[in-house]
Amino acid sequence: MNKRIQLSTETLRCSTCGLGQFCLPVGMAPADAHKMDELVQLRLRVGKGQPLFRAEDGLDAVYGIRFGSLKTLVELADGRQQITGFHLPGEVIGLDGLGRETHASTAVALEDSEVCVIPIRDLSVVATHLPSLQRQLLRLMSRELENDQQLLLSLGAMRAEEKLAAFLISLSDRLSARGYSSSQFVLRMSREEIGNFLGLTLETVSRLFSRFAKAGLLRINQKEVELVDVPALRQIVGRQC
Repeated sequence: MNKRIQLSTETLRCSTCGLGQFCLPVGMAPADAHKMDELVQLRLRVGKGQPLFRAEDGLDAVYGIRFGSLKTLVELADGRQQITGFHLPGEVIGLDGLGRETHASTAVALEDSEVCVIPIRDLSVVATHLPSLQRQLLRLMSRELENDQQLLLSLGAMRAEEKLAAFLISLSDRLSARGYSSSQFVLRMSREEIGNFLGLTLETVSRLFSRFAKAGLLRINQKEVELVDVPALRQIVGRQC
């Protein structure tokens, strides 16, 4: 059971949260951001390995990640599971269910995490009177589509080493944007989960990590990773940036 945390007027809120540049209040005027404070009244603590929501659950809320990380996954027709994303602080999850009013995927915590509960009914009411919130919802849903396109590209067109290099670069960039180190971080997901997400076997992921380490591109100690030569990793996927 996820722990419920009822917010008070003294609690850190949307208008004062440092993750606002990634979450729903991004780009809002201060007065509009304060209206978001009225919308978010509850947080949930989700223990490592526990679900936040499951596919086909009724969609009564979407969730902004305050700390921790989660994965989303869907169950295929043959019973296998496909991981569709790894989500970091500041990201909103659950938006993929808005069109069907039920969750389209299952979200599971990769570590002890906390999320802000954004009720759908209240969100719809506030968005009606808040154009800045409408724009942000469209931006977030557009980003969801872009992420889906990137996943299809990585699963189809890229070679195995390109997939892993692109994954590490993307994770590095996302962590850096949140003020964390871009070169040293802990992989909260297992190598098997990385392989599932990228369409690679566990053996292939392990072999590629070893190859990258021997080539001097990175150092790895269990789940701790240090990216030693980011330009070379970018070159593997053809990005000179």
